[in-house]
Amino acid sequence: MSKNKNSFIDFFASVKLALFVLFFLAVSSIIGTVIPQKKPPEAYIELYGDNMAKLFQVLDIPDMYNSWWFILLLGLLCLNLIVCTIKRLPNVWRMVTLDNLTTDLSRLGKMKERKTYHPSGSINEAASQVKNSMTSCGWKSSETEREGGILLFAQTGPWSRLGVYVVHASIIVIFIGAMIGSYFGYKGSMMIPETTSKDTIFEFGTGKPLKLDFSILCERFILTRYDTGAPKEFLSDLVVLEQGKEVLRRSIEVNDPLHYKGHTFYQSSYEPYNKFLVTLTNNNTAQSERFLAEPGKEVKWKMGQSDITYGIINRQATNEPGVLNYKIWFDDESGEPSTFWILDGGSVSVPRGDTDYTFTLKEFFATGLQVTKDPGVWYVYIGCILMLLGLTAAFFVSHRRIWVFISNEDGKSQVLVSGTSNKNSLAFEKTFEKLTNKIDSDLSA
Repeated sequence: MSKNKNSFIDFFASVKLALFVLFFLAVSSIIGTVIPQKKPPEAYIELYGDNMAKLFQVLDIPDMYNSWWFILLLGLLCLNLIVCTIKRLPNVWRMVTLDNLTTDLSRLGKMKERKTYHPSGSINEAASQVKNSMTSCGWKSSETEREGGILLFAQTGPWSRLGVYVVHASIIVIFIGAMIGSYFGYKGSMMIPETTSKDTIFEFGTGKPLKLDFSILCERFILTRYDTGAPKEFLSDLVVLEQGKEVLRRSIEVNDPLHYKGHTFYQSSYEPYNKFLVTLTNNNTAQSERFLAEPGKEVKWKMGQSDITYGIINRQATNEPGVLNYKIWFDDESGEPSTFWILDGGSVSVPRGDTDYTFTLKEFFATGLQVTKDPGVWYVYIGCILMLLGLTAAFFVSHRRIWVFISNEDGKSQVLVSGTSNKNSLAFEKTFEKLTNKIDSDLSA
């Protein structure tokens, strides 16, 4: 029974299993990158044929990263890391917490890095000088009496031995975060025309509508252009509404998203319409109204006793690429109608008898937002931080140990300095040489 148990543990702790799982995860990831994910069934039939599309459905290829077999591979990798950690960690922990002042003294003379000195003073004097030398070189030592002598010990980086297990833990945490994000999160998009609000996003791939418990209002969309007329940058003034009440206002642009209730709204695209937002203000009464106007169609506004009528009747290009000039027909029943030209995004003062109006016009757009919700993202961030810490400890920090045994040999004091490092032996040789040179200098003074 014990043998079978050990075989089971050895199998799931083996490097071969880890390599096997990592290989198939890599191959699967390549397949998931090449084959589009979460597309309608007819899209796979069109691309790969009926038989191949059926095979894809059986193997869950269209949603591969949520398929049972891909989750199984990830589970095997996590199990491998857990069993490997359980099997090896106790021995490593003993190394980290070991009382090195109980080390077998016979080992010290067999270590690769060792040097021996014969100072003229007593054992206690030599121990005091060596301890000062170690402190000046950054080695904080402890001491004990051992077999007619004094043993000093100092170490750096004992916790670096746990670095590989921190990496193991980080992979598991990232896996947990990814699973939470996969099952409880989503990615989609929404297109919101200016001055309107939406509370539904459409999931990427499936087009499934997902209703939010709040709505997003696009108050204004601004597009700027290069001198060539090509789009330069665009931003949206958004308002978050809950039960019709404003709870948050934020302007967003590319790479500067809006965050709310675990959702992130990215500025991703826009859509122009053959319509214009017109704001008309009576400067005498400060009364103002905003309209959605279409070229060639009459717009009416009842203001007091007057019926105001206007329309966009013509347009012409300007010297600035992408910017057009629009001709407006305007009447407020106080004389002959007025006509004037206005630039896209511009404002014009319109005097009409005793009344003065301000007329502004801008092209009408819908803002395209990419929406993500990933409740597991903080687990992934924590896992990445743990991985960086673990890799730093595992590859760039060494567990270095120094023993100094001061004893009496044939009536003379003897100082044996020994040391070892679990990695980066060349760097440790220089550190050891620097320390022993300091000890030699202080003992000879």
